[in-house]
Amino acid sequence: MMKSKHTFFCKDINFGILDEGESMHATKVMRLQEGDLMNLIDGKGRLAQVKITSTQKKEVGFDVVHEETTDQHPLPVTIAIAPTKNIDRFSFFIEKCTEMGIKEVVPFESSNSERKRLRIDKVQKVAVGALKQSGNLYLPEVHELRAFSEVVKKDYKNHVKLIAHCEEDSDKKSMADLVNVDEPCIILIGPEGDFSPEEINLAKENGFQPISLGNSRLRTETAGILACHNVYLLHSV
Repeated sequence: MMKSKHTFFCKDINFGILDEGESMHATKVMRLQEGDLMNLIDGKGRLAQVKITSTQKKEVGFDVVHEETTDQHPLPVTIAIAPTKNIDRFSFFIEKCTEMGIKEVVPFESSNSERKRLRIDKVQKVAVGALKQSGNLYLPEVHELRAFSEVVKKDYKNHVKLIAHCEEDSDKKSMADLVNVDEPCIILIGPEGDFSPEEINLAKENGFQPISLGNSRLRTETAGILACHNVYLLHSV
């Protein structure tokens, strides 16, 4: 079977047409034509090899030639994080965690947050680009911005619940002592000004266990990437 080095994103492979953005990239940038092969991923675990059947009106039509199944699943980690004031830094976090296969990102607004609004559509484009580059098959679910209290009070069934903060806390433990391959986890990452004492207490009251990410005071996006990476390493062994 012929292999294609070109991978594109398509939410509905059964529909048989790429969206305008991916179609333009396929024809104008990659110069693909009728009869050429492409690989398509839908972000939900499906990988298909298709043949281009038409390239008209900024739409690329295709027929599925072959599909392959995989045992790959999303990394069972949810990062709930306060988006950074500089959107490029938050996009960097999204990109790197998508490459590692993160399952879910929950942006929240806390008392020290510097960003009060978030364009989810722009963030999702970053995630799609990282997904295509990484070879992963699952696009992380990126939620709308919500209040911190709403996040910590949600019932994350069967999840190990962790909070990384910078305050002195005798209850802090290492992630290695709390995270295991048999359970999904959710990790709270605060803004540059850290969580308030009230927010830390609220998280604890709702079952979140304090963790340390090391001795250095990390930027928000660095802490998020490091937390995801720790889980990634655990599941790579």
